[in-house]
Order: sequence, then structure tokens, then C-alpha cells
Amino acid sequence: MSVSRRDFIRTAAGAAALGAVPSVARAAASPEPKFIWSYLAHFGVNSWKDVPLETQDPNMEEKWLTRCCADHVRFDEPSWRKISDALVKAGCNQIIIDLAEIVVYPSHPELAVKGSWSVERLRAEIARLRGMGFEVIPKLNFSACHDTWLKDYHRMVSSKKYYQVCEDLIKDVAEIFDHPRFFHLGYDEETAAHQAKHLFAVCRQGDLWWHDFLWFVGVTEKTGCRPWIWSDYCWNHKDEFMKRMPKSVLQSNWYYGAEFDVSKLSESRRPHVQTYEDLDKAGFEQVPTGSNWSCDTNFADTIKFCDTHCHADLIKGYMMAPWTRTFAIHEEKAMQAIAQMAAAIKARS
Repeated sequence: MSVSRRDFIRTAAGAAALGAVPSVARAAASPEPKFIWSYLAHFGVNSWKDVPLETQDPNMEEKWLTRCCADHVRFDEPSWRKISDALVKAGCNQIIIDLAEIVVYPSHPELAVKGSWSVERLRAEIARLRGMGFEVIPKLNFSACHDTWLKDYHRMVSSKKYYQVCEDLIKDVAEIFDHPRFFHLGYDEETAAHQAKHLFAVCRQGDLWWHDFLWFVGVTEKTGCRPWIWSDYCWNHKDEFMKRMPKSVLQSNWYYGAEFDVSKLSESRRPHVQTYEDLDKAGFEQVPTGSNWSCDTNFADTIKFCDTHCHADLIKGYMMAPWTRTFAIHEEKAMQAIAQMAAAIKARS
């Protein structure tokens, strides 16, 4: 006898993890901070390289190996416990979990890798984080540049099968997270340049990009979640972005450099900063995103710039995106990001 998605997710073990109460009631009890201080955490990592594990050079430096796709889960739980404890102390109140291959999706278990978590295990971790005071938000990246976690479906973009699989996954995740108020869809860096070294490259453009994106928005909103995306498509398509992007979609423009004076930036880099103001003038709600990826002053300077140039009622919060994987070897970089986040929160309070 087949088991429905809803029945699978609500197994006895899953109920034990969060309490045998209706999904809506659990969602209502989840913390929803008025002003967001968010941290992007990667539980799954198969989103950057379209390179099969068997073709990778075993002599490659560990820091590069960790960026490639793997046939097994790579997640250091002791490191994550330290990181989540540090985030509480820093004043962070929201964690975005980039899922990718970390969980066995009820509708598509074929996407799992060795060691992928059961739904029950993921729900238990969500409950633990909520118990620490965090709002927990799911992220599935559907950019054609960052969807290698979809395995074979990664090469079926915009097909009937692709739409069905993606809809199934969004519904799965919305239920696992008890229909949270936000659902991050990624959607960044879908350009030829970003895929120049991929074995398989595909870029949706023009009306097809918009067709698929608005389709994702519709599917997400039907689950009761508000879509949230990276805003970099605006950098090179400002006019159409402003005309066609629904105001219901929460925006996260991102820029990780040290220079915020637009007049001093190159023509190609200028939109990375200018987009914060462009979104604001157009009336979009946004969560600007900084990082310690390449600059230790960026997060504080992002806040300073946006607090100065944008309307306070449209800034819903700020996100720290260190782009570290949850590995022991990346723990120091994550802790540096959290320290910068703590200082910025304290300075702004």
C-alpha cells in the first residue's frame, strides 16, 4: 500500500520529535522575530560543481574537494552544535537551512546520498533549533547553476518532469518545516559565466526565466510560504526585474566587497551595491546579505549602507552568509562570521 507524503512525514517518530499536535499548531509556535538576524547554514553541499566524484583528482586540496559534489553526506554535527550555540549568544534569531542532499525527500528518495537524514531526524533538529529560539527557514536552490543536488533532474530543466519533481519537493519541505512563513528558493548566478567549468551548463533567459520563476513563486505560495530569493538577476536585468518581479517575493541582494562608494566601483560591480537602493525605491521588502567570504568588514558596512540609504520599514532584517560548509575544517571561518554578526547586532541595538 502506498503512503502519502503527509502520512509519511507524520510518522510516529516524527510526532515524537515535535509533539503529537497538528502541523498548523506547531508552525504557530515557531519563533517569528519582527526584525530578522539570519544565518545561512549549509546542511547539504551538492550545489556548486557538476563534477562526478569519480572524476575528481584525489590529490586536490581538501578546501577544493569540499566544494565538489559527493555521493555521501558531509556534515559535522559536533561543529554544528558549537556553531548553533554561538549563534544564540550572538543574537541571531533565524537560521536558513540549505537542504540539498541532506534529507531523504518522501516524494523522491532517489535524490538521497549515503547518510542522508530521515525526515524524523531533520524534524528533530528543527525542533531543537526552535527550542533555542531560532526561526528555522528552509532553502532549496532551484537556480540551474546550483541544482546538481537534483541529480538527473538537474538536466531536465523546464521539462514536464522537472516541474513535477520540483513541486513535489517544495510540498515535502513545506510540510517537514510545518509551513514556515518563508521559503528560500535560491535562484542566483544562473549565467553562462558561472557555469563555464561545469560539465553541463544551462541558462534560462527572457520569458522562460520568468515563466519558471513565477511558476516557483506560485507553487511556493500555495503551501502558505512566502518566496524568498537572491536578487542578483536584477544586476543585469534591472528594467524587466522591476516590472515583472512580484512585490510578494522577499529579496536578498548580496555584495561581499569592502567598497560601498558606488562611484569608486567598476561599471560591472556597481549594480551589486546599487541594487539595494533600486529595490528600496521600487518598494521591495528586503533582507540585505553580507559575508566574511572575502572581507571582514563587509557585514557591518552592509548594515551601515542599507540603514543609511533604504527605508527602515522595507528592511526586514540582515543575513550573514559565510558560505562555509558545516565541516570541522570550516568551523573557524564560521565562528569569525558569527563574531562579526554579534558585533554588528550589538552596534545596531
